[in-house]
Amino acid sequence: MFQMNIFDNGHHRLLENASEKLPEDDIKFIQDEEDESKPTTDTTENTSGEEQNPDQRNKKKRYHRHTQHQIQEMEAFFKEFPHPDDKQRKELGRRLGLDPLQVKFWFQNKRTQIKAHNERDENTQLRNENEKLRTENLRYREALANAICPNCGAPATAGDAPYDEHHLRIDNARLREEIDRISGVAAKFVGKQNLPFPPGTPRSLDLGVGSFAGEIYGDLPSVSTINDADKPLIIELAVTAMEELITMAQAREPLWIANQENSSSETLKDDEYIRTFPRAIGPRPFGLKSEASRESAVVIMNHTNLVEILMDASQWSSVFSSIVTRAMTVEVLSTGVAGNYNGALQVMTAEFQVPSPLVPTRENYFARYCKQHGDGTWAVVDVSLDGLRPSCVSRCRRRPSGCLIQELPNGYSKVTWVEHMEVDDRGVHGIYKPVVNSGLAFGAKRWVATLDRQCERLASVMANSISAGDDGVISSIEGRKSMLKLAERMVFSFCTGVGASTAHTWTTLSGSGADDVRVMTRKSMDEPGRPPGIVLSVATSFWLPVTRQRVFDFLRDENSRSEWDILSNGGFVQEMAHIANGRDPGNAVSLLRVYSANTSQSNMLILQESCTDSTCSYVIYAPVDIIAMNSVLSGSGDPNYVALLPSGFAILPDGPNSQQGDSDAGTGGSLLTVAFQILVDSVPTAKLSLGSVATVNSLIKCTVERIKEAVLRDGPP
Repeated sequence: MFQMNIFDNGHHRLLENASEKLPEDDIKFIQDEEDESKPTTDTTENTSGEEQNPDQRNKKKRYHRHTQHQIQEMEAFFKEFPHPDDKQRKELGRRLGLDPLQVKFWFQNKRTQIKAHNERDENTQLRNENEKLRTENLRYREALANAICPNCGAPATAGDAPYDEHHLRIDNARLREEIDRISGVAAKFVGKQNLPFPPGTPRSLDLGVGSFAGEIYGDLPSVSTINDADKPLIIELAVTAMEELITMAQAREPLWIANQENSSSETLKDDEYIRTFPRAIGPRPFGLKSEASRESAVVIMNHTNLVEILMDASQWSSVFSSIVTRAMTVEVLSTGVAGNYNGALQVMTAEFQVPSPLVPTRENYFARYCKQHGDGTWAVVDVSLDGLRPSCVSRCRRRPSGCLIQELPNGYSKVTWVEHMEVDDRGVHGIYKPVVNSGLAFGAKRWVATLDRQCERLASVMANSISAGDDGVISSIEGRKSMLKLAERMVFSFCTGVGASTAHTWTTLSGSGADDVRVMTRKSMDEPGRPPGIVLSVATSFWLPVTRQRVFDFLRDENSRSEWDILSNGGFVQEMAHIANGRDPGNAVSLLRVYSANTSQSNMLILQESCTDSTCSYVIYAPVDIIAMNSVLSGSGDPNYVALLPSGFAILPDGPNSQQGDSDAGTGGSLLTVAFQILVDSVPTAKLSLGSVATVNSLIKCTVERIKEAVLRDGPP
């Protein structure tokens, strides 16, 4: 498909020339390489550059053999400059007494020798890998033939192990396709025909079929540095994924079919996708289901800043903290050209979540490629690299997904987002099945809605003119920025600790249904921004027969806070400061003061951020010290050192709008996750007491009951 020598180190120039070439030119070599396909042997003494006379053409050519000194000098120069220009060739020829044309031929021959040597080594490696695959497959076939039934001890029949055999057959078909493709590409550049396996001999890698249960908890999979042999394959895969993303983002019917009941949503037609992209990343693995969605929006951010956020793992995980719990760049294969991210390619790992411990997170190992196209549109695409880790059993595979960014006037951008995943969703709790299957949980609509809301928030941070006419509005620029930065850190801390991230270990305290209370402990010692001691985190999720908007309005309103907040002791709550950070009136950061009969809490301040979009709503808060908060509002204090233990609520719809015949449609209710972080002991080395756990368990259950009673008091909406 692409005329590229995948075994030559020149593939790094793919991303350096991306700004001047079409996708299919992304992996071409420089022009001088064309001469190297016709290697020269010896150089003649006719180096004047003039055409020979006809009478001299039949004369025997005289050959020139370089001296040992000339060879040593050119060898040393080659190490520094393997592609000398005309000026360098003339200077080197002058020093060595050679014509520039002789120098040019010597360098061409030297490059050809090195390339041929590398190709022979790579071809030998491919042959060895193919032989290993064949040997491993024969071993599996022999093991299956000699399988013993675990129940009776008799030889097992084909029906006794349907999963293993079926799984192997599917993976063998996928691997056969991949090996044929790689061998075919290698054959182009080593001048040999593709050597297929003998007919009827299946091929397989060492397929470790295991249970997912043991992988629920732990760190992100450790990934070693990318092998040099894998880099050309990653480049080819990234270029192919970029072409697929552009087509997926711009195509209409028959690839995308509009839903009859809801014209704003679309469905990807699987058979048309397979026909349009026959050479994608392979067939869908056994046990995974497909999720595909597309969404567009205009956001208040220029294309340059958007690309920078997407290509920086730290900024990306911060802006999308409600979706991305952890992200890491494994290796940067190219930083791009001309001082921007055009042509940048990197390998990453990330974990994606829904804000509830009832929905398993999704982990991905993928390549991210950024390119600027001729019409000024930027594109950033992700594609899974699970094929490079054959021993890893993946629960989630990311087909080409990402976004197209089109520059608009006045600092706006139009973003078209495509999400295409293959996942094992068997661990999702029943009450979250409709919202996950609809794409509201992990689909393009949630990514775009989150991006739009965060762009409005960033615009609020950068605002330099604020009206001071309203009571409680903070007009100080430095005070606004410090308070918004503190709130951002609070939201990030809450989001990374509310879901079922594999970085945590949740323990179920009681119950056996959706009302389970899950807890985890963390010891904090000398961590900036966290109080020292033992922190107990608790979370529970449940369904409410009222709309998401009604629950959101109730929880964010300071006037109704005493109805559910046990720690306020029924005291009066007043809003002291307010910062609007979006078009929706519910998007705001507030500073609340609780006037309680309890003198120890009469001066307590609460920092609260409420935010909402079309897919999810949050109300997150944390008690703050008055002195520390005053320094933040004055702009003199560092918000990174203010101690915070955020608690709060995440509210999702229970599914898409009800549609006739749609089993995944919601009922118009909402899914509420309640999460608390409580300091139970100020000594980090102390042991957690059962009494503390029981108290926190009672606290969250009582809060849940109060919320249910309050929102249902007036009956369903």
